Amino acid sequence: MTTLVRIAGYQDETSVHTRAVRVLERTLKERSGGAIEVEFEPDVARQGRKVAGILGDVEAGALDLCYFSSSYLTERVPALGIFDIPFELTDPQRTRALLDGPLGALIAEHVASRTGYRVLGFWDNGLRNISNGVRPIRTPADCVGLRIRTLPSPGYIAAFRALGMTPVHVDIRDLVRAIRDGEVDAQENPLANIKLFGLHQYHRFATLTRHFHGIALVLCNAAAWSRWSHEVHEVFEAAVAAATAAQWTSAAAEEATSRQILEAEGMSVIELDVAGREAFRTAVRALVEQQYAALPAELRSLAMTTRCGGEGEVPRSGVHDCRA
Repeated sequence: MTTLVRIAGYQDETSVHTRAVRVLERTLKERSGGAIEVEFEPDVARQGRKVAGILGDVEAGALDLCYFSSSYLTERVPALGIFDIPFELTDPQRTRALLDGPLGALIAEHVASRTGYRVLGFWDNGLRNISNGVRPIRTPADCVGLRIRTLPSPGYIAAFRALGMTPVHVDIRDLVRAIRDGEVDAQENPLANIKLFGLHQYHRFATLTRHFHGIALVLCNAAAWSRWSHEVHEVFEAAVAAATAAQWTSAAAEEATSRQILEAEGMSVIELDVAGREAFRTAVRALVEQQYAALPAELRSLAMTTRCGGEGEVPRSGVHDCRA
């Protein structure tokens, strides 16, 4: 019996996410001996569809699988707020190690209990940086008054308000148009996405704030997963593991090459010095404390007992940037 798996995404074939889905697709077919077939639409925006609609389609069963930024589900799943605390989880290697352990398992449990999804994996959605076409940003004062496109997460919105910005949500489908038409002055994304969407055509400045480490959840319709056999589950778990390993490796390489390309094409990429990073941290410190306090108790407890590379206690606020 053949199992059909329907997958959709929102980036073109060059993106690290789409390339990872292609790994997933190939591995599913190979390991199942053709018993699993895949239908994959790489970029729904090319069909004029709103990207956020993918989430509803997977939960409703119109699709079986997608990747999507965790921040779109934070209001429904407060445990995902751990990814939306500014300037905290900003070491990708450490973040991946945490997600491969009890922290990731606990987050997956929370998603399953509050939604119609099953989390199959966690992908690297990149360290997020601010780009804009108005002025170089080196201090929080430079942020004041700018309208910034961001994700529909309470944590993201609160962080940018704390920096004096006006946060605006725009669907990914309309991102380039909103920037081109001046609906927003700034936006925040990994360098790889700035290059992918050609945002440097409109924004001359990018500041490496690394304010959030975005995580993309690999989400499966929970009812479909329950219907599939144990053999399909085993194949899926192996395929997701292969795709996840490829995705994190590709994401790290893509970020480095994207900076080179952006600078070569005239974008000013600004590194913050130690004092600059501390100024941003200070501007959101009260918010960080509030966000940790709002996490589910067991998640907060787990976060606060993690250690940074085995050296020293994590500070009272919980998980922090080991490189700070």
